[in-house]
Amino acid sequence: MERDISATTLPRVCIIGAGCSGFTTAKRLKDHGIPFDVFEGSDDIGGNWYYGNPNGLSSCYQSLHIDTSKWRLAFEDYPVPADWPDYPHHSQLLQYFHDYVDHFGLREHITFNTRVDKARRREEGGWDVTLSTGETRHYDALCVANGHHWDARIPDYPGEFSGEQIHSHHYRTPFEPIDCVGKRVLVVGMGNSAMDIASELSQRPIAEKLFVSTRRGVWVLPKYYNGAPLDKNPAPAWMPKTLRQKLGERFIKKLVGKMSDYGLPDPEIGPFDSHATVSGEFLLRAGSGDITMKPAIERLDGDGVVFTDGSREQLDAIVWATGYDISFPFFDEPSFKADADNCPPPLYKRMLKPDVPDLFYMGLGQPLPTLVNFAEQQSKLVAAYLAGKYLPPDEQTMHETIVADEKYHTGQFYESRRHTIQLDFDAYVRDLLKEIEAGRKRADKAGNPRPVPARRMEEA
Repeated sequence: MERDISATTLPRVCIIGAGCSGFTTAKRLKDHGIPFDVFEGSDDIGGNWYYGNPNGLSSCYQSLHIDTSKWRLAFEDYPVPADWPDYPHHSQLLQYFHDYVDHFGLREHITFNTRVDKARRREEGGWDVTLSTGETRHYDALCVANGHHWDARIPDYPGEFSGEQIHSHHYRTPFEPIDCVGKRVLVVGMGNSAMDIASELSQRPIAEKLFVSTRRGVWVLPKYYNGAPLDKNPAPAWMPKTLRQKLGERFIKKLVGKMSDYGLPDPEIGPFDSHATVSGEFLLRAGSGDITMKPAIERLDGDGVVFTDGSREQLDAIVWATGYDISFPFFDEPSFKADADNCPPPLYKRMLKPDVPDLFYMGLGQPLPTLVNFAEQQSKLVAAYLAGKYLPPDEQTMHETIVADEKYHTGQFYESRRHTIQLDFDAYVRDLLKEIEAGRKRADKAGNPRPVPARRMEEA
């Protein structure tokens, strides 16, 4: 059975994923009257923040508290509970997500326990979306919101390790899935998950000996300054980036001192030359002698590991806190995927592929300080675009802007798979709002065309 959609009907959208990026995008589309369906492979919303998610894609561990303060992660149209602590537990954040979805009536638009297995773009535009049920549906536009903290990456080292090993993605407690009590444990990495897991396992009643291996020193920032969350009062977004970084670097160095004062390797880079590592406990654990620092791994060696300084440690377990690959398993088209260096396709404002007007990547960033409400801001542009109230510039200008934006947001970071999608949240949002206004004027001048037309579609 088929139905005709009139030229005045808004395009129908498929949203992949019901994590915070997917459901905030859905909310904005609903505000604009744009029809959409959300497909979620799990049995409920929350994505990465759904502890014990049966789809296996959550990285939450039992003790996890978000590293962003409540002042910075709140959705702008739905305040967080007044009685929240500064840094909420993952269960509180998940409940907030549920409250948001129910408050705005989004749950009825989400199909649970249903993956998008394939998304293929038609030559004339629009998408054939094949679901895990075997059904194929047709949509005018596609919003990709499947997250980027689920495809765990473990580096390849020479040799073999005979003990137990897991990626931090699968870590849940000091006892699950590996019982670390009384064990000699190595945590590899110095990101936020590594900080939390190492701090937890290094407590005297847990691991017999806790080692942390890192290729380079990093700056570890505290969560509080003068009794307030460190991220509560950031430098204003209008301040030039170089000045913000210069003032911020001076502040951080004065606040925490040298990393070697805590027994850590001193970084060869500045505090803003890599993704920030935040921990309220790691420096205390290191300074108290509960953590033993080791350099990079040279090779695995049976019941131990040999490091680049020639030392060897006997180990019972390894926790690889070594990051994630950016993956879009539902795409066959290579130009829609991340490359071998973990770089996603060149995207205008981190969302739009200039030559594909009906495809949007939502939440594909590692914004400082938070990812929680990132797609909420991006959805303002996407909804206006689909409703004919925003028009992007020409393709050449888009490509030139992509290059300039990437230089601005990632130019200061050392080259690493970790830094391919970094950005400054406040600067990004300030620029995004300016672009939405500029696009509104372009759309008005052009007669408010809809870049994505509603086509003749088949009923499911």
